[in-house]
This record gives sequence, C-alpha cells and structure tokens, in this order.
Amino acid sequence: MNSVRIDKVASMIKEELSLIFLHKIQDPSLSLITITNVKLSPDLKLSKVYLSVYEKEKREEVLVKVNELKGWIRTQLAGRIRIRFVPELEFFIDDTLDYVEKIETIFKKIHESDNKEND
Repeated sequence: MNSVRIDKVASMIKEELSLIFLHKIQDPSLSLITITNVKLSPDLKLSKVYLSVYEKEKREEVLVKVNELKGWIRTQLAGRIRIRFVPELEFFIDDTLDYVEKIETIFKKIHESDNKEND
C-alpha cells in the first residue's frame, strides 16, 4: 500500500476520532484530550492513536477509560468512514510536549549559567 493512501486514511481517522471525542463521549474526565497523531500499519489493520491529556496527573486514568471504550469508539468510527476494514485501535499517551518542556528547561539553565559567567 502506498504511503500517500496510508497518510490520507490516518488523517481521516484522526479527524473523525477528534469529532467522536468532542461530540459523542459524555464523560467529563475525557473532555480535555487532543488526538495528536495517528499512525497506521502498512496493511491498515492497526491504528496507533496518540493522545495528549491536558491534566498530566490524570493520564493513566484517561488511558484506562479510553481503552474501556475502545470497542465503542471503533464502532462509532466505522459508522463515519468508508473504508473496507476499520483498523483496530491502540491508544497511547503522547508525551512529546514533556520532552519539549524538558529541553526548554535545560536551555534556560544553560542560558542562565552563561549569563552568570559573563557578568
């Protein structure tokens, strides 16, 4: 399968899942979630969905709840997209922003120590 098709399907799944999370899930603890990325296997049978959770301390709890709803979410997705086979969904926490924060903190410390040395 060519990568352009895989990217298009992944983008469509990301968009539809975002709408499902926004409009269909009534659980308030799942309201501050952003779907940051969807990666599809080459055969389109598995979809890795990356979630960003606004409240960091609730990440594990959110992941458990989302996994409990996995079958329902997949059924909702099947009703919204027209592809032969709706992929299995695997959910992960996207911690990219944590990494960015950590790098920024390191740069800030380096910058502060450089300024102290130059005084």
